[in-house]
Amino acid sequence: MTKPIKLLPILPAERALKVISGRWKAIALYHLFDGPKRLSELTRLMPRVSQKVLIQQLREMVEHGLVHREIFRQVPPRVDYTATKLGLSLEPVLLSLCEWGRRHAVALDEIDRLVDCPVEPTVRLRRNARVESMSVAGINRTFNEPKRVSRRVQTRKADAR
Repeated sequence: MTKPIKLLPILPAERALKVISGRWKAIALYHLFDGPKRLSELTRLMPRVSQKVLIQQLREMVEHGLVHREIFRQVPPRVDYTATKLGLSLEPVLLSLCEWGRRHAVALDEIDRLVDCPVEPTVRLRRNARVESMSVAGINRTFNEPKRVSRRVQTRKADAR
């Protein structure tokens, strides 16, 4: 791997935060957890981000080893982005950050200002030598945590009835 252009902090926690900081990095990584994506697909999945900023954030993640960029020599040129093993290892971290953000909003009575995390990818847990596929809600039930639903979702469910 090449030496990153920007030197990263030496404190591990600060280093981790520096690598994943950026408004769109976590969302782009969420989408890449599902498999390779082209730039146009990521742009469609994240319509509020400009292409310039998305490319910049993807390049930073490539530089830090979280994302692999593969260029296909064809006309027109095609570029695929995929999460590396290192990038995939951030999946439980990002999901935990999402959950912590919800808890923080509840503690400050700001849950009504939150939107749900854009994607809740499938997390794989090893249990008794077999692999189970579970959603984030399934993991919460596994650890006996009550499932928290935002007021916005509760309102939508009530309106649907």
